Amino acid sequence: MSSSSPALETSSIAQNETDPEKKTMTETSDASKSLVSTKKTKKKTRPARKQVETRMEFEQEAPEPGQVYNIWYGKWSGGSRRDPLKSQIKSETRCVIERDSGYTKADKVLGSYFCLFFARGMCSEGSHCIYLHRLPTENDIFNANVDCFGREKHADYRDDMGGVGSFLRHNHTLYVGQIKPTDDIEEVVARHFSEWGDIERIRVLNSRGIAFVTYVNEANAQFAKEAMAHQALDNDECLNVRWSTFDPNPAAQARNQRRLEERAAQAIKRLLPKQFLDDLRDMRDGTSESRKRRQREQALGLEGYTPSDELWYADGTNSIQHQLEQQKAITTSESLPQNSAGAQAPESTTNKFVSDDVLAALQQAASTHTPDAELKPVNSAVSGALVSYGSDDEDD
Repeated sequence: MSSSSPALETSSIAQNETDPEKKTMTETSDASKSLVSTKKTKKKTRPARKQVETRMEFEQEAPEPGQVYNIWYGKWSGGSRRDPLKSQIKSETRCVIERDSGYTKADKVLGSYFCLFFARGMCSEGSHCIYLHRLPTENDIFNANVDCFGREKHADYRDDMGGVGSFLRHNHTLYVGQIKPTDDIEEVVARHFSEWGDIERIRVLNSRGIAFVTYVNEANAQFAKEAMAHQALDNDECLNVRWSTFDPNPAAQARNQRRLEERAAQAIKRLLPKQFLDDLRDMRDGTSESRKRRQREQALGLEGYTPSDELWYADGTNSIQHQLEQQKAITTSESLPQNSAGAQAPESTTNKFVSDDVLAALQQAASTHTPDAELKPVNSAVSGALVSYGSDDEDD
C-alpha cells in the first residue's frame, strides 16, 4: 500500500500539468485562500478602554479652614490664610494615549468634541462615550468661542490664568509651575508634554522650576492643559498648569504672526485644486510657459480655443481636468492589444463637444449644400399653399 501512494501522487501531478483548466482552478483557489487569510489578519481599530469603573462626581479639593461658610462664594471664611497653589491635591488618575485611546460613538458624528474626563484619565464610558477618545489633530477645527471639549470661552482670562481661556486670543503656550528643579528639567518636561501633541518650543527656568510649553496646534494645548493638571513628572510633584500670559517680546509677537499666516496658507492650500498649485509653482520657478502649452495642447480638440481659468481649474465630474483624465485612461486602455489579431477599438472622443458621427454628418451635409443662386424655383401651388397657411382670412 505504501508503494502505490507515490505513484498515485505522481499521476495526479502529471494530470494537473496536462490539464490547464484544473491548473488554473488550483491557482485561483490558492489566491482566494491567501486573500481570505489576509482579510482575517487585518487589524481593526480597537474600542476605547474604560479608564475607571466609577467616575467621581466632584474634583478632589483640600479641606478649607474657616469658621463661617459664605454661601455666595461657596467658601469658608475667617480662618487662616493659605497658598492655594501649595494646597492642591495630586490627581489619582492619568490618561495614557497608547492604552486608553480608541473609537467611540462620537467617531460616527462629524464635528464631535473630545472627552474632558478621558483627558483627565477618569472616563467610565469607554466605547459608549459620546465624545472622542483620542488626541486632537490639525484637521480638528472648532469654533473660536469654544475649546476642543466644547466648553464656551470668555472674553477675558481669569485672574489666575486658569479655566477655559479667551476667544479673543489664540493661545498655544502653557505655563507649568511647581516643577522640582533638576539638571535635566528640560528633557523631563519635553518627554512628558510631547505625549499630547507636536511641540514648537520649550523654555525652562531651572532655578524657579517653571516651564513654558508652546504647541503647534491650539487644540493640543487645550488637551495637554487638562491632561497634565495636578499630575507629576519624575519627582512626585503636583503641577500647576495655567495659560501663559501675553508676551510683549517683539520676537514672540513676530513668531505668533508667522504661525497664523502659515496656518491660513495651509487652510487655503487645502481648498485650491492641485492643478492651480502646480501652475503657481511653475510661475515661481520661471516655467509658466508649460501651462500655456498644456492649455493649447489639451483645449478639447478645438483649434484656437483656450479655456478660461474658471473652466480650467473647475472641479467635479463635468470639469475639464476630469474629462482629460478619462480620455487619458481610455487612450491607455486602447493602446493594449484587444485580441490575438491585434485589432484595436476606434478612438473615443469623450472630451469633445461634438462626437465623430455628428461631425461626419455635418461635413456630408456641407458638401451636398448648393448655393442660393443654383436653387430651383419653388412650385407656385406649393408656394401659394405655404403663403395662405396661417393667414387671418376665415375663407382660408
